[in-house]
Amino acid sequence: MDNSEQFMKTVRNSFKFRLFMLKSLPSAFFSGLKVIEISQEKAVVSIPFKFLTKNPFKSIYFASQAMAAELSTGVLALSHVHKRKPRISMLVFNMRADFSKKAKSKIFFTCEDGLKIKNAIEQTIKTTEGVTVEAKSTGKNANGDIVSEFYFTWTFKAVLKK
Repeated sequence: MDNSEQFMKTVRNSFKFRLFMLKSLPSAFFSGLKVIEISQEKAVVSIPFKFLTKNPFKSIYFASQAMAAELSTGVLALSHVHKRKPRISMLVFNMRADFSKKAKSKIFFTCEDGLKIKNAIEQTIKTTEGVTVEAKSTGKNANGDIVSEFYFTWTFKAVLKK
């Protein structure tokens, strides 16, 4: 089992991943984010409509949506950098979003850019230069209606020991 699959196995174990979120992403933990699906290419993250995620306008707060959308891209990046040699630093460099419908129920954010992320990581390992990649996450309600789309520009850099 390669490192990426090893990380995805942890993510698929609800108990282990919730412990990871409690330790590393407490806001995601308390907001109730869940990784519904993960593979080399795709991740799906859900966010519930509840007290900690809603705004006064009876919809999911835009920042809560951003957190779920970022996790759908970030969990793919984490899976591809897990225990890599050399170590890879990763950081969100930019984010933009489009909102098309009020989020009044559980939303599912899907990112299908896992291979694009993996290729950027392979490139930084090969060249030792920083590499950026834009990953899209689409948020849909249970009816399949798009409520928002987020675009995260990730930057990856191989960390070489001096």
